[in-house]
Amino acid sequence: MAGASLLTLLDDIASILDDVAVLTKVAAKKTAGVLGDDLALNAQQVTGVKADRELPVVWAVAKGSAINKTILVPAALAISAWLPWAVLPLMMIGGAYLCYEGFEKIAHKFLHRDEAARHRAEHLQAIADENVDVVARERQKIKGAIRTDFILSAEIIVLSLGVVAGQPLLQRLLVLVAIATAMTVGVYGLVAAIVKLDDLGLHLTGRGGVRAAVGRAILAGAPWLMKGLSVAGTAAMFLVGGGILVHGVPALHHAIEAMLPPGMLGSLGAALANAAAGIVAGAVVLAAVSLFRRLRGGTAAAH
Repeated sequence: MAGASLLTLLDDIASILDDVAVLTKVAAKKTAGVLGDDLALNAQQVTGVKADRELPVVWAVAKGSAINKTILVPAALAISAWLPWAVLPLMMIGGAYLCYEGFEKIAHKFLHRDEAARHRAEHLQAIADENVDVVARERQKIKGAIRTDFILSAEIIVLSLGVVAGQPLLQRLLVLVAIATAMTVGVYGLVAAIVKLDDLGLHLTGRGGVRAAVGRAILAGAPWLMKGLSVAGTAAMFLVGGGILVHGVPALHHAIEAMLPPGMLGSLGAALANAAAGIVAGAVVLAAVSLFRRLRGGTAAAH
């Protein structure tokens, strides 16, 4: 009987782990947009740090990210246990924020080019200035990166929670912990690799032959990699954020499904419809935020 009970327990554990693996995979797909943006943003946050300090800075931010997730995972579990009705509104808010963040990046790029160029010039000047307090600047970068990570981690956890909201507590816990761990290790491992690409390229260029050619290719391709990550992350924001919003409004979701043909064309059409919904939602939220800021500024000026 004891042997049979042990086998039953092992079978139950295997079943739970299998369910957790499937749910984790689904949650990872849902959070792809945030992951791409998280990777690009954090890689950009640590650029401009002295070469011998890049990895320590990445490690400091990674530790801050782990602390963020130790706060967010229990909070998410508490919400799913005591306020389950809040999961869908939080997902919709997270989706709207993704769309807003993506649209704001595009709007800022095209409407504030002079400001972006000025910030870049100030950034490069600060790097070259020996009088700048390097330690203080490094701490500021780390704090900013951890603050950004908290926002993006909150989005990741909320989106993951939406996938497992109807599951038992143990499975919710295991999936959220798996997602939080994988995202932290994966993102900051890749960030560490990306920020050291230029060092690898320089090292290879001094070796001669094929390795030198590979090094030059790495140096030429690294900036394009950063741009590609940023573009892919922004596109995924609209796809994922728009998809969340569309699925959160069943009438809209069913209407889109009814208009699309079955098969691959239908899937492509659904993705484009989600992206279009995400772009529209991002524009609306950005307009509302801009109006609120103007009204608040006018009110403050009047006082």
